[in-house]
Amino acid sequence: MHPPLPRRRRRLAGLATAAIVTLSSGVLAVTVAGSADAATIGAGSYTETLPAGAKLPNGCGSLATNPRQYVTPNAPTGAVPTNDWWSSLLFKKGDDCNFSQPLFAGPASYRPVASGLGLSYQTDAAISGSATGLGEYHYPYAQHVVVGVAGLNASQALVDGWTDWTVTPSWNDGTRTLKATIGHGLPMSYYQITGGDALLTITGPPTAWENSGNRVGFSIGGHDYVAYGPAGSTWTVSGSTIRSSLAGKGYFSVAVLPTLSSASTADKIALADTFGQYAHNHVTGTRVSYTYDQNAGTVNTTYSVTTTAREGSGSGTVIALYPHQWRSLTGATPLARTYVSPRGAMKVVTGTSFSTSMKYTGVLPEIPAVADSSGTDQSQITTFLTDELNNPSDFRGDDTYWTGKGLGRAARIAEIADQLNLTSVRDSALNEIRTRLTDWFTASAGKTSRVFYYDKNWGTLIGYPASYASDEDLNDHHFHYGYYVAAAATLAKFDPSWASSARYGGMVDLLIRDANNYDRGDTRFPYLRDFDIYEGHDWASGHGAFGAGNNQESSSEGQNFANALIQWGQATGNTKVRDAGIWLHTTQAAAINEYWFDVRNENFPATWGHNYSAIVWGSGGAYATWFSGEHAMVVGINMLPMTGGQLYLGDYPAAVRDTYAEMVRNNGGEPTAWRDILWQYLALGDPDAALAKFRATGSYTPEEGESKAHTFHWIRNLAALGQVDTGVTANHPLAKVFTKNGARTYVASNITNTALTVTFSDGRTLNVPAGRTVATGALNWTGGNATGGGTTTPPTDPETPCTGGPLLSQGHTATASSTESAAFPANLAVDGDTATRWSSSFADPQWLQVDLGSAQELGRVELNWETAYGKAYQIQTSTNGTSWTTAATVTDGAAGTRTVPVTGTARYVRMSGTERGTPWGYSLWEFKVYAGCGTD
Repeated sequence: MHPPLPRRRRRLAGLATAAIVTLSSGVLAVTVAGSADAATIGAGSYTETLPAGAKLPNGCGSLATNPRQYVTPNAPTGAVPTNDWWSSLLFKKGDDCNFSQPLFAGPASYRPVASGLGLSYQTDAAISGSATGLGEYHYPYAQHVVVGVAGLNASQALVDGWTDWTVTPSWNDGTRTLKATIGHGLPMSYYQITGGDALLTITGPPTAWENSGNRVGFSIGGHDYVAYGPAGSTWTVSGSTIRSSLAGKGYFSVAVLPTLSSASTADKIALADTFGQYAHNHVTGTRVSYTYDQNAGTVNTTYSVTTTAREGSGSGTVIALYPHQWRSLTGATPLARTYVSPRGAMKVVTGTSFSTSMKYTGVLPEIPAVADSSGTDQSQITTFLTDELNNPSDFRGDDTYWTGKGLGRAARIAEIADQLNLTSVRDSALNEIRTRLTDWFTASAGKTSRVFYYDKNWGTLIGYPASYASDEDLNDHHFHYGYYVAAAATLAKFDPSWASSARYGGMVDLLIRDANNYDRGDTRFPYLRDFDIYEGHDWASGHGAFGAGNNQESSSEGQNFANALIQWGQATGNTKVRDAGIWLHTTQAAAINEYWFDVRNENFPATWGHNYSAIVWGSGGAYATWFSGEHAMVVGINMLPMTGGQLYLGDYPAAVRDTYAEMVRNNGGEPTAWRDILWQYLALGDPDAALAKFRATGSYTPEEGESKAHTFHWIRNLAALGQVDTGVTANHPLAKVFTKNGARTYVASNITNTALTVTFSDGRTLNVPAGRTVATGALNWTGGNATGGGTTTPPTDPETPCTGGPLLSQGHTATASSTESAAFPANLAVDGDTATRWSSSFADPQWLQVDLGSAQELGRVELNWETAYGKAYQIQTSTNGTSWTTAATVTDGAAGTRTVPVTGTARYVRMSGTERGTPWGYSLWEFKVYAGCGTD
């Protein structure tokens, strides 16, 4: 029976997965020119007037037109973030318009209430359903402690600030205030209060196992917590409350310890001692930086934490890493203890940062035609492709999602037809892509359909007709727009003029920036809207207002977006976009194999019974979908669309075979729906079996975004190539290695107009002519006729500065435009003491400069901002102290430490502030100037 078109991913508070969700439903820089109505980008355009009948993002109160309704004046300017683990605190929706739904940060979870911040840490999974049917597992929020201020009774919790993976909720009842900073991987939460004593209200009487000086350790619900007050403070335990005046200092922290219920008191105290070293280093910022090392075929990521010492001069904190992080950890050794989390065991490190290094083993525009380019298989694929000549896109709807699916279908047909020199079929598919994209990328007067609208309040680009709440809830933009970008990348290979910035390339870039803005300097859109930087995967819901936190179903459509960036960046020569796609793709591939497929059988609860999760929730996972209870769709939703960017699904072939076997077992036999998707997935683990199933099946109905031509091409050629080989990398992003019976086939695709040589990590080299895809080794083939631009230049990442040069500025003469008072002179910013600072008068502009004594080769400047930070400033250099050159410009400044790369030679280096981030002045704990890499 033909499956109905699925009603997919409509996320409303209180709604569960259509099949069986129980716990999770508890509560549930482009230059533009334009007018007030429209803006043009090259030959393309979008509207700035909401189309008639179109819906805006909406929620509680006046959110539709004022998304900053629930943020304080301290919050960062620019577009508000959505689709995050904490989004229900800002994007309030449904039945809690004052506080939020539970926030699953890992290892702890939180929920704001009127009296403060609730804390929960759970190590026992709640499981529903069955091992052969639909079901879920969750580590649900169950409150252990509420941290607040005595007497606090706030009417709502607002958002005071956010960084890459932290958020700071804020309470104010007119007499008392509370600010709390929480984040992914932070076992400690950090608090600042006014108006009363710190008050911990315990759910049931706690067992205090230590109350000594400024800290108190207690157990509740089988778990251990420690509250750390300032020096000189004490805690009083009385019934179900723990209270402290904090010696009048107004700050403290609370940690959950990674102890077992059987831990001895001595063991708990020892851990409390370890954590206590960092208790008063409050986390004030988090930031990710990454590089793609093209020659080494690696993606290197650094996760940095900025801390402010509330007392003493320490730095760093306790950091818990998810499995996809600690498996690739470099330069650090985790502590022995681990936390339980919905994603699996979290290992602990300490410090100000940690780094990971992952292999990037490549993607392809399409599987090469090594087996179906001759003989009877060529005849078969030719028939399939010819059948698509007049309708290669087979659009099933006019909204953004179904338009995207049709564009993706046409792109696959164009790629295959080009390999096989069926130019009429290829050109038919390309013409459909060109026509439909050009229509969507043109906002003519009065147009209400097939049009993109930019909402400056939300900082989002919404396509209408919208679908699956991509407008009202800002759902799924990466799912929908990934198809558009991928199709544009295929078109760009053959029509580079269409893809140029003078024509429609700018519109493609806007779609990329909306879904996952790769440019921190572009405040029109939030940075990486849909991608959870720390958990390593996308979130699909814009608001995340569910009892189980945010969720993502089709991880593979998220990867389709990442792969689209790689293909588009390579086709247009934009290495920044390409490298962003490589980082997203590599990071998320690791996360998907951990959290959707649990390829090592280590992360899911042992008693759940499934080896695959179709939906990842903040608190767990579900073997279910939003739209169907059919096992074929439950499994297939994390495979489609099958492209050369989905080969990561074959990194663990045994897991592929196990997942397919579980689907057949649960289904009571081979699937009857989405067979083509599932066969293509099986081909990554057992290609011969997949081919046999395809050949043995007569007529079948393809999945709505698939074609028989692509399914046959994929399976037949994988049967010849074998399985993906993860042991070999290449110095080219569009390259892959396959192994069958111990023999390797090396594949590389060159979509540029210049020949290139690809070198693989095992020493094999491959000469690839312009516009061709080449396979060599066990199988030999060449094909393709691309005429596009592209790039072969190894990338650089301006956001990852040199870190090798020595410190030049400490102890040298510093001067400033002004000082707040005699207590805060300029020299305190270069004295090496993070407890002293320079502070300017409360006005713009202001500057601070240091004389290095002689001309020096420069590498970077490190600014450690106090709460009174510079929002916009320039780093300027001079050889004489009179004539200045701007070396770098920052427009998105924040409190905490910021590293700014600079180059050149200079004696004087200046921070020239043009816009304060607060009503106060500019205040720097430290202003450090470093030499360039390689400087002794």
